[in-house]
Amino acid sequence: MLPSKPLLHAAVFALTVLQALASDTFIAAVYEHAVILPDATDEPVSPDDALALMNKNMDVLEGAIKEAAQQGAHIIVTPEDGIYGWRFTRETIYPYLEDIPDPAVNWIPCTDPTRFAPAPVQERLSCMARNNSIYVVANIGDKKPCNSSDPSCPSDGRYQYNTDVVFDPEGKLVARYHKYNLFMSETQFNYPKEPEAVTFETPFGKFGIFTCFDILFREPAVVLVSELQVDTVLFPTAWMNVLPFLTAVEFHSAWAMGMRVNFLAANTHHTNLSMTGSGIYAPDGARTYYYNMKTEDGRLLVAELDSHPRLSPASPPGVSWSSYASSVKRSSPNDHDFGGLIFQDKFTFTELTKPEGSITVCQKDLCCHLSYKMAGKREDEVYALGAFDGLHVFEGQYYLQICTLLKCQSTDRNTCGQPVETAQTKFEMFSLSGTFGTNYVFPEVLYSGVELAPGEFEVLNDGRLMSKARPTKPVVTVTLFGRWYEKD
Repeated sequence: MLPSKPLLHAAVFALTVLQALASDTFIAAVYEHAVILPDATDEPVSPDDALALMNKNMDVLEGAIKEAAQQGAHIIVTPEDGIYGWRFTRETIYPYLEDIPDPAVNWIPCTDPTRFAPAPVQERLSCMARNNSIYVVANIGDKKPCNSSDPSCPSDGRYQYNTDVVFDPEGKLVARYHKYNLFMSETQFNYPKEPEAVTFETPFGKFGIFTCFDILFREPAVVLVSELQVDTVLFPTAWMNVLPFLTAVEFHSAWAMGMRVNFLAANTHHTNLSMTGSGIYAPDGARTYYYNMKTEDGRLLVAELDSHPRLSPASPPGVSWSSYASSVKRSSPNDHDFGGLIFQDKFTFTELTKPEGSITVCQKDLCCHLSYKMAGKREDEVYALGAFDGLHVFEGQYYLQICTLLKCQSTDRNTCGQPVETAQTKFEMFSLSGTFGTNYVFPEVLYSGVELAPGEFEVLNDGRLMSKARPTKPVVTVTLFGRWYEKD
């Protein structure tokens, strides 16, 4: 006699849990999705038309989820805007939204779809998780009615939230997160009255979740890692790459290293908006990543991670970010100092005029020190060392301290700081440090072709970012990106 389907599912789920418990590692997956977008319209479509579009995207996501499960993945993260895109006003996104309950209700939409208001998207996501015995992370929209007794209630009588949901391998809703730091174009959504710090426990560690632009702010990003001590961060994103040091793969890898946490970043893929760059990152570097500005292909990434990275022997030690740099004598401005803009921030630069040496550039309280030796100085490539210490105000307001070695766009040093993807100059060695006033510093090394350098550099506990490869591959940027949350 064959077991019933519910009993069989329970046995598979129990086996999955036991396998996870038996290991100090787990298999993670992220999927970069080339989103099928709705037609641009000033009028809302019908709920049926909205669901038809979302089902097209979920068909693609379901294929990725099945493949991830077949490769042994315990969890998969899918992108922000991955189910309906971003071409919306507040009114036109409404047919795509569902009422997402608090996970405390203990709900499996796949087996109990009529318990609350109609929720076909949550039902389908729940079934994807349940049918494949895998945690599924997705980004959808939440709607919540409000009335005039609430002074913050919008005039249309509802709140609309950019929302991440997590379903466990039984299909139960275990986490719901409302994005707090909305990007400047997200006028279709409200931000919650208070930032949410959402965590949940799994057999393979404690997880936290936030969305895209949230990463640049203390709440919820730093709170989850530094105060709530999550092991792994889940990160649906629609990240528009900005060189020289806010390209998705370099910044997300650096953030994982700086925060000493696992980081699962799933990006949307849309090259016309410079959207690409997904990865599975550990504190010691990228385990796997994908960056493709040439074609409109999605990509599934799968990699093994330590369940509790802070306890791993491979976890890097704590860093005193200003220790070494503070011991170096501060020099006065020299003839090679000049100004330049990166992402509207006014940097102070100094040019690397010799094939090797030690140089310093300062701005306000930040002095950046570089020791270097080029494998061969080229006359057709100019490099500069830059410092920025101040308030960034372009697409949001937040304080930065940045030390960066970068290739200039041309031999005209006025192009220093402008986007560059390729280089030919290799270095025999480099050592970059700065007198940072914050402990939140994220180390980046970007090679030619937007290629990361996992295992090819190290950060010493005195705050020096040093090359290990000799020589390096051609260098585009070497950066210590400091985020001074304490001054916000």
